[in-house]
Amino acid sequence: MATTSCWFLVFVWVVWGLPLTLAGAEEQQGEGCSTSAKTCGNLTITHPFWIADREAGRSCGPLDFQVGCSNDSIPFLRSSGFTGYTGFAIMDISYKDRNLRVVDVRKEEDFNVSNSRCNFPSWNTSSKLALPFKVNPANLNLIFYKCTKRVALVEVRCVNTSNVFVRAGVRFDEMRNYVDYALEGCDAIVVPVMGSSDGANASHFEQLISDGFLLTWDPPPTSKFTGQSSFNQVRS
Repeated sequence: MATTSCWFLVFVWVVWGLPLTLAGAEEQQGEGCSTSAKTCGNLTITHPFWIADREAGRSCGPLDFQVGCSNDSIPFLRSSGFTGYTGFAIMDISYKDRNLRVVDVRKEEDFNVSNSRCNFPSWNTSSKLALPFKVNPANLNLIFYKCTKRVALVEVRCVNTSNVFVRAGVRFDEMRNYVDYALEGCDAIVVPVMGSSDGANASHFEQLISDGFLLTWDPPPTSKFTGQSSFNQVRS
C-alpha cells in the first residue's frame, strides 16, 4: 500500500511540474531574440523580416524571411543563397504593399559586359525564389538568348560567349508561358526588371538589371516558425 502511495505522489509531481517545464522551454526559445526593428544601410528591417542576433545563437523567425547585412550596408535575402556573387540584394522594402525591390546580383555580374566574368547563365531569376515570394506582375521581362547564329535583336557582347542577344518589354506571365518568344536554335532565360509606362529599351539591359525588380510576399503563418527554409539551393 505504501509503495502504491509513493508512485501516486511521483505521478502527481510529474504531471504538476510538466506545464512549468513546457512554459520554461517556450520562454527559452525566444530568449535573446529582439522584436525591435533593425537597420542595414539605409533600410529598416522589421516584421516579417528579421536580422539574426549574434548573441541569440538561434533562429528568431521564419528562415525564408531572414535578412543578412553585408558589410553593414547591403541587406540581402538569405533564402536566395546570397554569397556576394549570387542571390538577391534588397534595395527597398514597402511593408504596406508587401513589395521588395531587389537586384539579382548574379545576373548583374553575368551581363556586365565590361568584366571578364560576363557569360550566359543557366537559370531564370525566378528559380531562386523561396515559396513566400513571387515576382510582382507589374514587372516587365528581359529575355536573353544564346543562339547558334545571329538574330535580329540587340546583341550582348560578352567576352566569354558569342551570339547572345536580348529582347526587352516582355509582359510578365504568371504561368511563365513565353513560348511565343522562343527562337529556333536559341536557349533562353528570363530576367524581370522594373516596368514603366514607356516599356524598356533592350540596349539598356545592364542598367535595367541594376535597377532591380519587384517581389511580393505572402505573410508568414502565425504559428511558431519551424526553423526551415523553403529554398536551400544556389543557382545562377
